[in-house]
Amino acid sequence: MAPLVEIRGLTVDFDVGPRVLRALHGVDLAIGPGEAVGLVGESGSGKSVTWLAALGLLGARARLGGSVRLQGEELLGAPVRRLEAVRGRRIAMIFQDPSSSLDPVHRVGRQIGESLSLHRGLAGAAARAEARRLLDRVGIAAAERRLDEYPHQLSGGMNQRVMIAIALAGEPDLLVADEPTTALDATIQAQILDLLRELRRDARMAMVLISHDLGVVAENADRIAVMYAGRIVELAPTATLFATPAHPYTSGLLAALPDLEGPRRRLTAIPGTVPEPGRLPPGCAFAPRCPRAEPACDTAVPADVVLAPAHHAACRRVAA
Repeated sequence: MAPLVEIRGLTVDFDVGPRVLRALHGVDLAIGPGEAVGLVGESGSGKSVTWLAALGLLGARARLGGSVRLQGEELLGAPVRRLEAVRGRRIAMIFQDPSSSLDPVHRVGRQIGESLSLHRGLAGAAARAEARRLLDRVGIAAAERRLDEYPHQLSGGMNQRVMIAIALAGEPDLLVADEPTTALDATIQAQILDLLRELRRDARMAMVLISHDLGVVAENADRIAVMYAGRIVELAPTATLFATPAHPYTSGLLAALPDLEGPRRRLTAIPGTVPEPGRLPPGCAFAPRCPRAEPACDTAVPADVVLAPAHHAACRRVAA
């Protein structure tokens, strides 16, 4: 089956005055129709930048290279009017902080109605009725009354549900959820993840779930891509990644997860932090933090090694 979205060799350089910093180093990722893919890694790995670049949302200081195709149509470098027709209608994005994404001076109903008008041509009573239906669909009680309220009158969890309703207004083929549960408590997190899973199943839409936490995507993704320092270092089906992680960084992320079953154990943290784009070490970017690093890891960026038809990792030790 042909992919819905295909990213090939995506690079992003930021012009910061006297220097140009590369944030993405050739990202390859394909999303099939109806598929859920998790994109995980620590803050600064390039997860959000990948999709902001794909949708042309990085601004004038970003220089993009490579290819982003939506069912064969090239989006990278496409005219702004074409991208505006894709955003929300074909690909919708939920941002991690609803308090800064929603307009505080406009009522919730107007903000949902704006998306309905732009992407589906609805207005007036028809737009209000559909906005009310969407709020019902994302589990907001008393939807008719909530349409006339402002974001500050709603809780963080309710605002995130409003963001999901706005994303669904265009009936997209792909929903990109960027850390959708970061600012929420554990109970609301579980409710939002259950909601996203239910909506994806009912609408048969594809989803990319961006997170720094492998546990969050474990039950919501068919495949998981692990990112580090602007590269995908491992990609595998979810069950395979958890059972047989190949890259040391993936193993480190899994070791930091608490185990709900079995004996209690001390969690193992990965030492250090993700390097800044302008300060990448030579060779493998993870080598300074890697417990399995060897001198050869500092000589060249490791190539992608295919371990199985759907599982590959970029590590010299895997290739050995």
